[in-house]
Amino acid sequence: MAPGGGVSCKELVESWPNFTRFDTTKTELEKSITHIGEKLQKSSIHGVHELLECPVCKKSMYPPFYQCPNGHTLCTNCKTGGHNCCPTCQVELGNIRCLALEKESLELSCKHQNLGCHRILPYYRKLKHEQRCKFRPYHCPYAGSECSLKGDIPALMLHLKEDHKVDMHRGCTFNHRYVKSNAQEVENAIWILTVFDCFEKQFVLHFEAFLLGMTPVYMTFLRFMGDNNEAKMFNYSLEVGGFGRKLTWQGVPRSIRDSHRKVRECQDGLIIPRSLAIFFSGGNGEELTLKVIGRIWKEHSTS
Repeated sequence: MAPGGGVSCKELVESWPNFTRFDTTKTELEKSITHIGEKLQKSSIHGVHELLECPVCKKSMYPPFYQCPNGHTLCTNCKTGGHNCCPTCQVELGNIRCLALEKESLELSCKHQNLGCHRILPYYRKLKHEQRCKFRPYHCPYAGSECSLKGDIPALMLHLKEDHKVDMHRGCTFNHRYVKSNAQEVENAIWILTVFDCFEKQFVLHFEAFLLGMTPVYMTFLRFMGDNNEAKMFNYSLEVGGFGRKLTWQGVPRSIRDSHRKVRECQDGLIIPRSLAIFFSGGNGEELTLKVIGRIWKEHSTS
C-alpha cells in the first residue's frame, strides 16, 4: 500500500494480467455464442426453405400463403385448384393466412446462380425475378423436332452441332442455295437451320415450307441466340430472286426467347409464295432452287 492509502503503480501493473485473462475469456465466450448463432441461423434458413416448398406441387410458394389450423402451409395455386383439405394432416383448410411467413424477410439466391446470376433477393421477389432472369436457360432453337433440351448458349451450340448436325458458318454475310426435287410438295415438315458466328455472337437462320392458310409458302428468318435486349442491337437483310426480279426483307432478329412458332405466326421474315418461288427457279415447276443472300450488321454500324 502506498503512503497515504493509495494503490502503488507496481500493484496496479501487477493487477492488469488478471483483467487481461478475464477479457480473453469473454472474447472466447462471444466467439462461441456467435458460432452457435450462425448454426441456428443456418438451421433456420433450411427450415424456411422447407416451409417455402408447397407439399402438393413441390414448387416455391408465393404470397399469399395459406395454412391449416395445425400450421401446415399450402401454395395459393393448389388451394384455389380444389385442395380443401390439408395435404399433411387432412383437416379442413379454411381461409387462414400464414402472416408470419408472408412477413419473413429471408433473402435467397436466384436458382440460375450456376448459369451466372448472382442476384440475392427477398424470397417474395425471387420467383418473379427467375421468370425474367436474363441468365435463365434457353430452349433449343431447332424446329421440326420434339427437342426439349434447355441450357446456356455454349451448351446449345454444342448440342446443335453434335445432336442435330446443324451447319456452322463464320461471317456476317451468306449466300445459301436451297434445292427441293419436287416443288409441288409443301409440307409442314420441311425445316432447315443454319448457325452463323458473327460479331462473336451466334444467329440461327431458318428456312422452311408450310401452308399459310391454304397458300403454300416458303419463309426464311433470323433469330439471335441471346436475350431480347441484345438482339435489338442487330439488323439483317434477306434477298431472294431470279430473272431480273427479287424480294427483299430487312428486320431485327428475334431472340430465341421467342419460340420458332411465334415468329412464324407473326410472319416476321421473308415470305415467298410457292408460285413465285417456282418462277425464281426457272418456271418449270419440277425442281425448286432458291438462292438466299443475307447480311447481318450491328445497328449504327457501316460494316
